[in-house]
Amino acid sequence: RTANQNFVSFKNLIQNIHLFFKSLTRDPPFVLDVNLGAISRLESVAVQSHGENTQGLEIVCKDLRNPRFAYKKEGQSNLEVFETLSKYAFPLSHNLPLFAFKYRETFPEDGWKIYDPVAEYKRQGLPNESWIISKVNSSYELCETYPALLVLPSNVTEDELKRVAAFRAKRRLPVLSWIHPESQAAIVRCGQPQVGPSDRRCREDERYLQTILDANAQSHKLCIFDARQSTVADTNKAKDGGYENESLYINVELNFLEIPNIHVMRESLRKLKEVVYPAIDQQRWFSSVDSTHWLEYIRLLLAGAVRIADRLESGKTSVVVHCSDGWDRTAQLTSLAMLMLDAHYRSLRGFQVLLEKEWLSFGHRFASRVGHGDGNHANSERSPLFVQFIDCVWQMTRQFPSAFEFNELFLITVLDHLYSCLFGTFLYNSEQERVSKEVYSKTVSLWSYVNSQLEEFTNPLYVNYEHHVLYPVASLRHLELWVSYYVRWNPRMRPQVPVHQSLKELLVLKSELQKRVDELKRDAASSHSLSSSSEHEGMPMQTTV
Repeated sequence: RTANQNFVSFKNLIQNIHLFFKSLTRDPPFVLDVNLGAISRLESVAVQSHGENTQGLEIVCKDLRNPRFAYKKEGQSNLEVFETLSKYAFPLSHNLPLFAFKYRETFPEDGWKIYDPVAEYKRQGLPNESWIISKVNSSYELCETYPALLVLPSNVTEDELKRVAAFRAKRRLPVLSWIHPESQAAIVRCGQPQVGPSDRRCREDERYLQTILDANAQSHKLCIFDARQSTVADTNKAKDGGYENESLYINVELNFLEIPNIHVMRESLRKLKEVVYPAIDQQRWFSSVDSTHWLEYIRLLLAGAVRIADRLESGKTSVVVHCSDGWDRTAQLTSLAMLMLDAHYRSLRGFQVLLEKEWLSFGHRFASRVGHGDGNHANSERSPLFVQFIDCVWQMTRQFPSAFEFNELFLITVLDHLYSCLFGTFLYNSEQERVSKEVYSKTVSLWSYVNSQLEEFTNPLYVNYEHHVLYPVASLRHLELWVSYYVRWNPRMRPQVPVHQSLKELLVLKSELQKRVDELKRDAASSHSLSSSSEHEGMPMQTTV
C-alpha cells in the first residue's frame, strides 16, 4: 500500500480514463497511474499521516493492486473526491457511456477487420461435403449468444437444428469451431444437454452427434469432454442440466475434466492477491502460492486441453467440448487446444483471430465476468476466466519460447485493456450485444492499436513451426507463477529494465543479421555464376529444335 500521498489538485488528476497520484513528500516525486476501468471498488478511509489524522482513499483494483492514499483537503471534501472518482470509474452505474465510445484515436489499420469468419473457415478448408457455413443465426434467433455465422453439419434441416438448440443450455447447440486439415477430426463446442432429473432424451440431439461422428471417416468414436467436476454435473441435473447418457449416444465416450467453477476461480485469485500485495512473506512464499491453488487450476486447464489436442492429433477423433453453458471453461479449453494444434494461432494476428472467434464471437460474458463500468463489485458473476486463459498461454510460451510470434508484453497489454474500457473489443457479453450497441462503428478495436506497433509485441526468437503440434507439460513442476504480471504492482519490487525492451533490441539485431546473410547469399550466387560463365566460355553450344 502506498501511504502518505497527497493530491496536488483533484480536478487535474482525473484526465479522461486515468487517475494520477503525485507525492509531494518524495524526491524524486512518486507518481502512480491508475486506469479508471481497472477500479473494482472505492473505500473512504481514515489514515494517519505525519502524526495527524487525515482523509484517505483506498482503491481496490481488478489488476491485483490496492493503493491507499492520504491527502489534504485543498478546497474539496472527501465526499466530493469520492463521488467524482466513482462517477468516472463506474459510468454505467451513473447512466454515463463507457469511455470507449468517447475515444477517437485513429490508427493506420482497422482492427475490426482482423477477423473475417468466412476467411478463417476457408483457411481451415471449409465448407466441405460434410460441413457448411450457415446464416441460419444471422438475426441471432436460433441462439442469441452465438455468432451470426455458424459451421454446421451439411445434412441437418433447420427444424432439427431448432430442436437440438432447444435441448441444449442457452440454446447453444453443437457447432464446429476447428477442423484438422488432414484427418477432418473436428473440435465442436456447445452447452450442456438439458436432461434434467428425469433423464430426458432428445432423439434429434442423438442423431445430430451421430452426424458429427460420421463426418470424420478416420474414427468410429466421438469423444465428449465435459469440463466440469462430475459431482457438479450430477448436481446440475436437478437444475434441468446434466450430461450425455453414453447408453443413448452410440459410439460416444464421455470424459469429465474435473475443473472447478467460476466461483472457485474467483476465490483463488483473491487469495493470490493477498499473497502478492502489499507485502510478500519471503519465508512462506511457496506454501502461500500453493495454498491459493491457482497453479493447480492452471494445470487442470492445460492438462484438459492436451487431452483434447491429443485425441484429435493422435487419435484422429472428433471431440465435443462443453461445460454448463459453454462460454467459460469451454472457451478456455477449445482455444488452448487450437493453440497446440494450429501454428497460425501462435502468430500475432492469428492469436487475435483466435480471441475474436473463440471468446468474443462465441459469447464469453466479458461484461459479466469483468464488470466494465459497473460499481457492483460483489456481483457473483465476476470471475477471472480470461486472465486464467492468458496465464495458460504464458505458461506455454515459457515451455516453447520460439513457437509464439508474440511476447510477454503483448499478453500483459491484452489483460490491461481487458479492464481499461479504452477499446471496444472486450465490451458486452455477445456479438449480438456489440452489434446492437454499434461497437464496431462507434469504438476503436484493441487490434488497431496493437497492429500499429507490432515491433513492440514481437518475439525475436520466433520460428514458424507450421506443422508442429505443441504438447506442454501439465505438471506443477513445470509451471510457475507469472511474477511479471501478478507481482508487478508490489511496492517493494525493484524497477527493472523491461524485458520487452531488450527483446526489441534483439529483434533489430536479428533483422540486421538476416539482411547480412541475404547479402552474402547474393554475393555467393553472383560469384558462382561468374565462375560458371568463365568455365563455359568458348565451348560450343547445342540447341535442340
